[in-house]
Amino acid sequence: MLSSSGRIIGAVEIGTSKVAVLVGEIARGHSLNIIGLGVASSRGVTKGEIIDYKAACECTGQALEMAEKRAGARIEEVWLAQTGGHLDGFYNEASVNVKSADNTVTAMDIAHVCELAKEKELPEGRTRIHELRRPFRLDGRTVPNPEHHCGRRLEVGYWIVHGQQSKVSDNIHAITGHHIEVSELVLASLANGTLLTTAEDRAHGVLVIGIGKGITNYVLYRDGHVLITGTVPVGGEHVTNDLSIGLRVPQAPADVLKLRYGRALVQTRSRDDKVWLDGALTIGDRQFPRLAIEQITAARTGELLEVVKKKLGPAFVPEQVGGGVVLTGGTAKLPAIEEAATRVFGLPARRGEAPPWVKEELRDPMFSTVLGVFQFGLRALQESPGGGTRRHPSFLSNLKKIFIST
Repeated sequence: MLSSSGRIIGAVEIGTSKVAVLVGEIARGHSLNIIGLGVASSRGVTKGEIIDYKAACECTGQALEMAEKRAGARIEEVWLAQTGGHLDGFYNEASVNVKSADNTVTAMDIAHVCELAKEKELPEGRTRIHELRRPFRLDGRTVPNPEHHCGRRLEVGYWIVHGQQSKVSDNIHAITGHHIEVSELVLASLANGTLLTTAEDRAHGVLVIGIGKGITNYVLYRDGHVLITGTVPVGGEHVTNDLSIGLRVPQAPADVLKLRYGRALVQTRSRDDKVWLDGALTIGDRQFPRLAIEQITAARTGELLEVVKKKLGPAFVPEQVGGGVVLTGGTAKLPAIEEAATRVFGLPARRGEAPPWVKEELRDPMFSTVLGVFQFGLRALQESPGGGTRRHPSFLSNLKKIFIST
């Protein structure tokens, strides 16, 4: 819980390729000053999930220590990004009859319908991460805040995101093992969406896709609210794997070729166009056909975007996504990926850009998630009753009660 005098908060992402930590000082009025940064190569993490706890804990500790050293302060609590193929979601809605004799909606009516919409039980071993409210409807019409409005029937729905309890606990333990409390969980997709889109984008409808090394996150907004969010257990390393197999080279040089010559759409026409792996013409250096590299990277990128579109299902209606598609993550640096996304979704696409307030050293897409964790958390504080004083149960003793409503 934040005190009125301010707190030192860490925003942490334990990803497949790296662990990123930002340290922020949150002062009175919920203003944020970023005072530290720590990054470490990730170990023991695959597709956003911890598979080797000791290795993951060690690299997380390195990033935390580096961030604290640069900040010159001890992190008091952490807001932790969540991703991984174990995450899932479902939609649940409820409706109530307005109780007052004059059909005026009261705060009790609103609280009652929200509670009913959120009360669906999860399967054993699952824990709630987020409960994301969609707009209220009063007698069939959308009403941002129905209190004091007149009507007979009040409806609301929630997109409820849940994860495997053991995997969520592993992520939390990687932080608490260093004697730091985890006080918030924030989906990586929501962090990216909050940072890289404006309120106007979200009101018009916008799709944000974050393509990491091992996993892809997505979130679709409509009418200013989250309509659906999810993950796909495919990312940039799958492009590298295909290059490794197709070109018959180990993973490391395949990744170099992807970064230097890969494209999301094929541009090269000549089969005789060759590129060098190193270009130093030393022993072991090899030439590869540029066309083959582009064909492989383009095919895998297109397949990935098609998978996201399929996961969105009927929720994706191009006419209701006026803000287009926003791409982020390391793989979003692939040349022509905007054009590839436009072909798949039939919408204008762009690479996500951090807001002007973000310092130059943090504008790389690799920091989008941790920056977004801060922005999402601050927004939730500002929107919470009482000006942002919220109570959180212990994650480790009562994990099933963890959620953030927006």
